[in-house]
Amino acid sequence: MATAIDNDWLDARIAKVKTQITNVEDAIDALDTGAQSYTIDTGQTKQTVTKAQLGSLRRTLEYLENKLATLDARRNGGGARVLPGW
Repeated sequence: MATAIDNDWLDARIAKVKTQITNVEDAIDALDTGAQSYTIDTGQTKQTVTKAQLGSLRRTLEYLENKLATLDARRNGGGARVLPGW
C-alpha cells in the first residue's frame, strides 16, 4: 500500500531529517574539537564514528541538508519545472 504524500507525512519526514542532521552535526563538532570517537545514538541504534570518518560524515550532512531542502520545497509548494527541449 502506497503512502500518500501530504503535509502530515512531509512534516514527519522533515522532523526525522532534522534529527538526523543534528546527530551528524554533533558528531562532526565533537570530532573537530578533539574527540577521537563519537557515538551517534538515534534511540534505535548506536553507531560509533571516528576522526577517519569525518569526510564521510560531512558528505552525509550535505546529503541530509539537500534532502531537507527538497522536502521543505515539496511541503511549501515548490517543485521543479521541466522546460521543453531540455
